[in-house]
Amino acid sequence: MEIQKLPHIEQYLNACVQCGYCISVCEAHHQTPWESDTPRGKIYYLRQLDLKATGAMDKVLGRDIQVSPEFVDAMYKCTGCGNCEAVCHANIPLTDLWETMRNWLVIHGYGPMPVHKTMAKKVHQVHNPYNEDPKKRGDWWPKEVPRYNPPDAIFFAGCTGSYRQQGIPQNGVRVLNRAGVRMNILGEDEWCCSSPLLRTGTDSESLDCALHNVEKADGMGAKDMIMTCAGCYKTVSMDFGRYYAKAGQNVYHFSQYAEKLIKARKLPLNHEFNHTVTYHDPCHLGRHMGVYDPPRNVLKAIKGLKFVEMTRSRESSRCCGAGGGYKSQYNNFAVRIASERIRDAEATGADVLVTCCPFCVVNLSQGAKAIGSKIKVMDLADVLLEVTAPIEAVPASAAAPAKPAVAATAAPKA
Repeated sequence: MEIQKLPHIEQYLNACVQCGYCISVCEAHHQTPWESDTPRGKIYYLRQLDLKATGAMDKVLGRDIQVSPEFVDAMYKCTGCGNCEAVCHANIPLTDLWETMRNWLVIHGYGPMPVHKTMAKKVHQVHNPYNEDPKKRGDWWPKEVPRYNPPDAIFFAGCTGSYRQQGIPQNGVRVLNRAGVRMNILGEDEWCCSSPLLRTGTDSESLDCALHNVEKADGMGAKDMIMTCAGCYKTVSMDFGRYYAKAGQNVYHFSQYAEKLIKARKLPLNHEFNHTVTYHDPCHLGRHMGVYDPPRNVLKAIKGLKFVEMTRSRESSRCCGAGGGYKSQYNNFAVRIASERIRDAEATGADVLVTCCPFCVVNLSQGAKAIGSKIKVMDLADVLLEVTAPIEAVPASAAAPAKPAVAATAAPKA
């Protein structure tokens, strides 16, 4: 197959000085330690594709540059975490570069990987990558929480929250209800945000997904949209505007909205959480969207909670291994990356590891199990569910006992 013209990425390929700072922070490279799997190695290969073997030495040696299966595999052995971009001295937007090149591979028939192709097919057919019944998308909603029409806020659960990790959106909704937030969901009308496809190179569904979700949400008349999934938050906040239009609501990640409610004294923190807690930054929430402080501020507001940071946190946080389609295609490697993150958490002395993304919760839990760790992995919504539980009203019969009656005695005679 003849190599098609690459996208306009020459400035990035030429900017790379092959310094190798990206190598030490690349979790995928640690699992498959080949130079070709590193960010530096992939840029070198792309440069050769861009030149199409037109160098003098290429002609002398008769070298023919092709898009090899090994190169395609290397392009997908990447979690899309953005750690390489965070340390890049040339300021190359590497996260966007990898997604651009994956899209190029898909357009020209080199990609995506088999499991990603199946996901795209299912999103097209039933609007979720799990091939679940769209009519059951809203079944996760807690029955004790009322739904309002029109609502003040739309709760966007995402595909994983709707079908696989229902406890996280359920707890998020229960917590917000305790603060008096009037909510509703799109239910069957909530479609996949298309994040799993965008990260793996397929953008053909993004226009329809963005158009449908935005127009259905706008029709509900809500002021805010809230979500517990970091991937949905990035996609709805940032990517929807690239394909259709941004949502008409103020889009919040759950951690941001919880912080807002606590500052307004609307979310009752009734109970202590007597644990040593460390926090893992989801890549889509932290490095990609710059949301670092809200989840930490929420945790620090909880009575009894001792907060400790991991050495690698915030901009330099280690990826959990679940992003960019990496876990779906290379699950064993993804779990090993998660195990390394669990060791980071254990080194702090924490007994609870909190994060703000269902994908992180799943993979970190599997990573902890793989190495026999006793640390408990929780979503922020799970913690808040505990500490915002109502204080049980004391029944009148159980009130403080009255003082015992004193027997009347006759007054002494004068």
